[in-house]
Amino acid sequence: MSETLPRFILASASPRRRELLGQLGLPFTVVVADVVEHEERTTDPRTMVAHNAALKADWVAERHPDAWVLGADTTVFIDGEALNKPADGAEARAMLCQLSGRTHTVFTGMALRHRSKQIAIDRGVASDVTFKELDEATIEAYLARVHTLDKAGGYAIQEHGDLIIARQEGSLSNIIGLPLEELKQILTEQRLMD
Repeated sequence: MSETLPRFILASASPRRRELLGQLGLPFTVVVADVVEHEERTTDPRTMVAHNAALKADWVAERHPDAWVLGADTTVFIDGEALNKPADGAEARAMLCQLSGRTHTVFTGMALRHRSKQIAIDRGVASDVTFKELDEATIEAYLARVHTLDKAGGYAIQEHGDLIIARQEGSLSNIIGLPLEELKQILTEQRLMD
């Protein structure tokens, strides 16, 4: 059965990661890992995203040992805590208020696994995002246009970002959820891409 499995698996339910990975032109399928992610807000964000990415990749790689498996996790970090996906609209609103007029860091951890080849590669990428000063009307307009509950920090830079974002430094694809520049380098090193 393993010989019929796809060569590359994305261990993520994120539609943004699917879309980003698709830009590399690498055929892949999606297998969502049945794991409970660590989301303690006061955990070091680098540690948290690395742990969650590895957790997802390892779970899927265990079940598909002859496939390349990619796990990833992203969080927003400000004021010494991680802003993960908001639980509801009120929490999304509070996150946008907290980010207003300030710079925060977006961390993504990536874990690439190939169980039968005994390959385990872990990388982390950080980018900075500065928000505009947001008034209540702008926050409400943004929340009305963007589904924020499945997004770390309660926002998506690629969806009406002009309303809330002043500038970004570093990888844009990292801020969206999958740092393609770093991933392409890893895949090239493993001869999965030219």
